[in-house]
Amino acid sequence: MNEQELFDIAYKAMDHAYAPYSNYTVGAAILCDDGKIYSGVNIENASYGLTNCAERTAIFKAVSVGAKEIKAIAIVNGTSDMSKPCGACRQVMSEFMKSDAPVFLANNVNEYKEFKFREILPLAFSDEDMD
Repeated sequence: MNEQELFDIAYKAMDHAYAPYSNYTVGAAILCDDGKIYSGVNIENASYGLTNCAERTAIFKAVSVGAKEIKAIAIVNGTSDMSKPCGACRQVMSEFMKSDAPVFLANNVNEYKEFKFREILPLAFSDEDMD
């Protein structure tokens, strides 16, 4: 599995995004430790706080069938701006990704950047913070 395959799945998933309010479509694809890939899209709601991002949709889909470790994630959107996961998505990602896991961010013309997870959320909240 390479990043282009993850991007292809994320771009294909983005066709199913439900974004009637912002018209900002996002797709995500995650590679889990068992080799399976799960995709997700953003799903908006008239009550904006109930909107769910593509990253969390993909993660929740994977976790709901037993996946517990994400090896890589690709995130794409329908604009020329580079995708950037929101803070809530980064925190959820921290629950299931190792700090050196690759995060691939792209725009609608397949330009992308690669980061290690720790680069996009260097001070993640964890259960160790509750001691």
